[in-house]
Amino acid sequence: MIANSTDTSVAKGSFFQLIRQSLNGEAFDYTQGSIKKAVVLLAIPMILEMVLESVFALVDLYFVGHLPNSSIAIQTVGLTESVLTIIYSLAVGLSMAATAVVARRIGEKNPVLAAKAGMQAILVACMLNIVLSLFGFFYAKEILMIMGASDATAEVGKVFTRIMMGGSVVIVLVFLINGIFRGAGNAAIAMRSLWIANIANIILCPLLINGLGPIPALGLTGAAIATTAGRSIGVLYQVYNLVNGKSILKIKLAYLVPDYTQINALVKIAAPAVIQFIIASCSWIFLAQLVATTGGDHGSAGYQTALRLMMFFLLPAWGLSNAAATLVGQNLGAKQVDRAVQSVRQTAIYSICFMFMVMLCTIFLGRTFISFFTDDPQIQAIALRANYILSTGYVFYGVGMVLVNAFNGAGDTSTPTWINFFGFWLFQIPLAYLLAKYFEMGPTGVFIAVPVAETAICIAGYVLFKKGKWKTIKV
Repeated sequence: MIANSTDTSVAKGSFFQLIRQSLNGEAFDYTQGSIKKAVVLLAIPMILEMVLESVFALVDLYFVGHLPNSSIAIQTVGLTESVLTIIYSLAVGLSMAATAVVARRIGEKNPVLAAKAGMQAILVACMLNIVLSLFGFFYAKEILMIMGASDATAEVGKVFTRIMMGGSVVIVLVFLINGIFRGAGNAAIAMRSLWIANIANIILCPLLINGLGPIPALGLTGAAIATTAGRSIGVLYQVYNLVNGKSILKIKLAYLVPDYTQINALVKIAAPAVIQFIIASCSWIFLAQLVATTGGDHGSAGYQTALRLMMFFLLPAWGLSNAAATLVGQNLGAKQVDRAVQSVRQTAIYSICFMFMVMLCTIFLGRTFISFFTDDPQIQAIALRANYILSTGYVFYGVGMVLVNAFNGAGDTSTPTWINFFGFWLFQIPLAYLLAKYFEMGPTGVFIAVPVAETAICIAGYVLFKKGKWKTIKV
């Protein structure tokens, strides 16, 4: 008994030591040693990073959900977030490309080329985002109306959308620079940047939305300013860590001079990755519009509330999948294919366990979570129904994310693009339309289509992962 107690204490001590090591961002060679340890070291800060990213939307949703005309406020935030998924697609696509290339170069023990690739990715991101920012700034009201918002909602929410779209470059940079750090195996810096950004947002949101003393109550506009300012502070922290010379990536200003060979290599990986996420984003936009037109303002607000909760619980699984991407990239760079495969399997096991617990949590505590964001009984009823249906596919969502990011980490961004195209556009959208319109199920039909399609996508990803084309991709 004494021996067993001692072993348990040592195990607990080792586990907490591992947590401290991951949060401190201590150097570790992810191409050697225990795979379980490698997954945990990367996954802990990446999970926290993704949770913190989702906190932005939840903080906004909480504060605007308690404003007068909360259905309009919640709908505006939700519809704007749906449109911003196009920006997220650009950000995540470029981030995937940067992670894949940086991880591969780090695996090859070439940090100089890794740093150059990261800076070229930043250059490309800033150039591409200018067009989207300007379009969103000048056509904010029209965008909300296209999404299914009423005239009143579009008029009230246009300033919120204008600020969020106009300042979207910071969204792209947050994702991209964190992707660079993840590829280098330093997920702790990525996590800290979002801690800082979220603290700023949590402080600024109530101040600017509700006002205090000489600070006027800006309502929805205050939420947009707070979120954009918070992310901007996070980006400043990221830039500081890029240039201070303490990271494995030694950044020089000369690396921002366009290198068209490197840009071309990044674009070849990033273009399918961006399309991959645009396909998924456009599907979510269509579903949001379908709910808005069949369920009205309350139906839309209920769906957006449930969707924000779902995204909150899925982002930790995304963090786990990001760990898989880094491990695949670095181990392929070190020419250890079997270790890359084992890393994905281990990450998938962790994801299954985590998402099963999340599913139980959302089923039994769904009403409590939803009531935290809105007091409107009509919105609560629809959100609760959506929550129950969406949560049935959580395990498949998590495994599917790990598989997709394994492809992306290998630089094989084309395979998940095709998976998304067939899974979302040729299956999920037609199924949602059929259930909502033809079978007259309204928003409930849309809710059902989500877990059904995500399960099919997970199965397709597993089959293609087993075929192993991703192992031969050159980056």
